[in-house]
Amino acid sequence: MVKKGLLASILFVVFLFGCSSNNEEIENVAKETEEPTSDTKNNDQSTVDEDNIEEATLPTASLKKLDEGEDVQHLQQILKDIGFPIEISGTYDQQTTWAITEIQLNEDSLYINGVYDENVKNVIETYTENGTTVEEPYTLEEPKHAEFETEDVENPYEILSVVNKTYALPYDYEPEDLTVPEVRCPVTEDDPKKQLRQEAADALEDLFANAEQVGIQLFAQSGFRSYERQEAIFAANVDQHGEEHANTYSARPGESEHQTGLVMDITSESVDFDLITDFGETDEGKWVAEHAHEYGFIIRYLDGKEDITRYQYEPWHLRYVGVEAATEMKENEITLEEYLHVE
Repeated sequence: MVKKGLLASILFVVFLFGCSSNNEEIENVAKETEEPTSDTKNNDQSTVDEDNIEEATLPTASLKKLDEGEDVQHLQQILKDIGFPIEISGTYDQQTTWAITEIQLNEDSLYINGVYDENVKNVIETYTENGTTVEEPYTLEEPKHAEFETEDVENPYEILSVVNKTYALPYDYEPEDLTVPEVRCPVTEDDPKKQLRQEAADALEDLFANAEQVGIQLFAQSGFRSYERQEAIFAANVDQHGEEHANTYSARPGESEHQTGLVMDITSESVDFDLITDFGETDEGKWVAEHAHEYGFIIRYLDGKEDITRYQYEPWHLRYVGVEAATEMKENEITLEEYLHVE
């Protein structure tokens, strides 16, 4: 039994029926079974025949959501062998992401991000060597998003999770691995908004340190926000500017990326430590726009992409997604929604 975990509701595994080349055998099987539904047929086409996966070995390459191929099949087979009721599809899907997340939640030495890497590989190897199995999955409590109609973020810990006006976080979600990065900050007192999740905090420290080496001084202004804190901020903005205008620059509770613990708003002395679009025209803002992806960050709300993100341009809003994904988004000048093909 794993101590902690947040495994989402698991789909039933679809098993493939072997196909016979003998017409007589096919006719006999057809008589004994009902005609499968169209949904079943589609699942059969996308499911890998487990009998053809022999001697599955743990991949040496890193894998993340939406990756496909034989490495993913092998990983899924081994995850299933140690007790995760997942489908062997050959696609690094939500089930696979959750299984990896659950392993990470129970190992203090691992980043919690749903990504398979060498460190996760080492842990799974100890599972198989020691005969450790997962006896039953865990699920999040039913999330509540106040009066707003949104879909649920299936895995809040995933570094590629989309949190926006369509997908919202549970009201009670707070990351377990929050920490305060050792970076320059205009806020001196102890404040939860100085926090980031461990992986993002480590990356931000590297980003700030390398910026410093070329004469760029950055300041961390606002990181993690709880659901309750965002609720108060949004209400204040509505009182001041009205809900329609407030919703162009301020997220409703549950819809704020800050609650993920993967976001840090940054600023500089050249803009008096404000969070304003002028930051994008400063030396600091230009350096960040050019180099943030090298540390796994993206400028989440790009200029000219307001129709996709549904927020105004925010050159100060850095979201951690990992180096590989950040680099691809930077090179193609696309948003997280476009990268994952979601709204």
